[in-house]
Amino acid sequence: MTINSTQEQAPTRESGTETVTVLGLGMMGHALAKTFQRNGYRTVVWNRTATKAADLVEDGATLAESARDAVAAGRLLIVCLSDYDSVHEILDPLDGALDGRVLVNLTSGTSAQARQTAEWAARQGCGYLDGAILGVPAAIGSTDAEIIYSGPRAAFDTHEKVLQNLGRTTYLGADHGLSSLHDVAILNLMWGILNAFLHSAALLGAAGVRADAFAPLATRGVGTVGDWLTGYAQQIDARDYPVLDATIHTHVATMEHVVEECEAAGVSAEIPRFVKTLADRAVSAGRGDEGYAALIELFRKDSVTPR
Repeated sequence: MTINSTQEQAPTRESGTETVTVLGLGMMGHALAKTFQRNGYRTVVWNRTATKAADLVEDGATLAESARDAVAAGRLLIVCLSDYDSVHEILDPLDGALDGRVLVNLTSGTSAQARQTAEWAARQGCGYLDGAILGVPAAIGSTDAEIIYSGPRAAFDTHEKVLQNLGRTTYLGADHGLSSLHDVAILNLMWGILNAFLHSAALLGAAGVRADAFAPLATRGVGTVGDWLTGYAQQIDARDYPVLDATIHTHVATMEHVVEECEAAGVSAEIPRFVKTLADRAVSAGRGDEGYAALIELFRKDSVTPR
């Protein structure tokens, strides 16, 4: 089924079924549309390459002939595209079409882009929620996917029940940039963990240890470190870093062992040497007798003053 501008749908519930419009049918957008459809929502979809909607239409979704037609179909609009430039390329020309709608942007970007897009949406008369998906397309619709949102609380509360179909839902606050900022922070954490695992696997591999043999021990180790985060967070917020296991001085000595092992095995020592450099800087700043969480003071914007 397709709709065009001569068949505009009223932006209300139809026959008791709420309409959700999904713009963008890449792997993630397709998963979002499929989930709404599976949960009984009247799902209107649009994509620049219409063939990507074929299976959705076969299952009962409505394919809009244009982005304008898609926007006209309902009050709740979900957009998930490759970047913010694509969002504006599609929506900027739709003068007046967004008035009275709520746009939920699940496109990855920066906090500055989110705030700028919120200002643009306000000029269109459109409610705006910025969001970030913490999960892969296959996880959408389950608790393995978490989606974080920021923007006006009223807009979130109005559509929370619908959005909960996509996965675990967290509202972060009124600042539109918070979802993108949290997304970047999680990505930073992810790459840190993955790079550490890859480096450790390379070190063990030099001794003939298979990565699949190391993985279970590594998984347990990551879990143990994960259990420390709540306590670290309390120290960070209090800016007080008691020694619960070892001082930074002790950590530095152990870091040297890692560097030596890498050099002896012919494995790159860049990562452990960089980590030790950070710890050495903390010691130089007078924090060597504190707990490891004190290293955050190297990263804070106001961290230039030594202890």
